[in-house]
Amino acid sequence: MIKNEEYVNNVDSIFDDVKFASNSFIRLKILATLYDKPQNMKELTETTNLSYSSISSNMHEMELKNFVYRENNKYFLTNSAKVRIADAMEFNGVIKLLNDFFNIIDSHVVDLIPVASVCELHLLGKANLMESSGVDAYRTYNFIDKCLAMADHVTCVLPFYYEPFFNNLDELASKNKEVELLVPEGIFEKIEETTKIRNLDFFTEEDVFLLIITDQVMILGLFMENGYFDQNRLITSKNENSILWAYNLFENFKKEVNELKTHL
Repeated sequence: MIKNEEYVNNVDSIFDDVKFASNSFIRLKILATLYDKPQNMKELTETTNLSYSSISSNMHEMELKNFVYRENNKYFLTNSAKVRIADAMEFNGVIKLLNDFFNIIDSHVVDLIPVASVCELHLLGKANLMESSGVDAYRTYNFIDKCLAMADHVTCVLPFYYEPFFNNLDELASKNKEVELLVPEGIFEKIEETTKIRNLDFFTEEDVFLLIITDQVMILGLFMENGYFDQNRLITSKNENSILWAYNLFENFKKEVNELKTHL
């Protein structure tokens, strides 16, 4: 946490590096690619699978911010960008993470993941991508259900109502297991009077993310850009660092939720 606080406290002092880069996972993907080697526009589109227009618009912003420069039709990271990004975000770990998980990050809503948690993305280095298949279309939901049923305590953000998940959480609460839950305001009003969960609060944002943390595992799911939750993909891990990242994400998100409420 001390290291993370240093990263966040230095955001504004270094070209707004972390904040600027983390506000767009497209930028992070481009930076990760250029960190490996300089490339021209054609090579970037082929390597990243991003559209020419997406790369072009973001590249222009990164040139203005002195992240990249162009020489002989190729784009390079500036030395200051390499040093500062590597120091602030442990960029080598982020590169691997982006390469492993870009198919869930791309075309998904990630803007509501707090900047402080993006600073710690390297902690997810040993996480796994779980995907459903035609053979097992409900693999991800069944996995969540099983993890909840086996949990000794649970901390989670549930952005939609799915009865089996809430039944499992109520069952845990009825057994005096520790359950902390954040839900959208509409769900909060629906379950507040009947749920056995006492540590319950709400948020007002839409299409945030699904986050479940138990004593054994962390689970992260995202919404797609069309507004539907992607029930076919989850990032999950039993690794201690990944679980730590998930707890920090929950606390960072809860802090932002509480700050937003104080301004309403």
